Amino acid sequence: MSIGTVMCGAAALLLFAAALREIVVVRRLRQRGTRTQGLVVDNVRTTDSDGPMWVPVIAFTDQRGYRVEFSPRVRGSGMGLATGREVGVVYLPHDPQTARVLMWRHTVGPVVFTFFGGIVFLGAGVWIALAG
Repeated sequence: MSIGTVMCGAAALLLFAAALREIVVVRRLRQRGTRTQGLVVDNVRTTDSDGPMWVPVIAFTDQRGYRVEFSPRVRGSGMGLATGREVGVVYLPHDPQTARVLMWRHTVGPVVFTFFGGIVFLGAGVWIALAG
């Protein structure tokens, strides 16, 4: 077994674990989450390996009356939200930082893309193992 196979397998396992964790969070949000309206208060410029991008900052008031701000976990093309736009938000009452934007691309999208990434790494590991 080569180091490439092990590394791809490990990456696949980590991505599958991350997808599973996100599935659990989204399921909890759907079952026990509190729904409210949030407002996109800003778009902050960030830089990562893909270059500069704009990340929305969403503010809402939780059940206790505290203002909570968060940025969606999913970033990239097509994920932006215009400043001043009202969006649906869901969060766990005991943990407002679990908040997610109530849009398919912001709740289910991360699970799908993370799971797909795990499949790609698993396939690469299998390919390396069979080719070597």
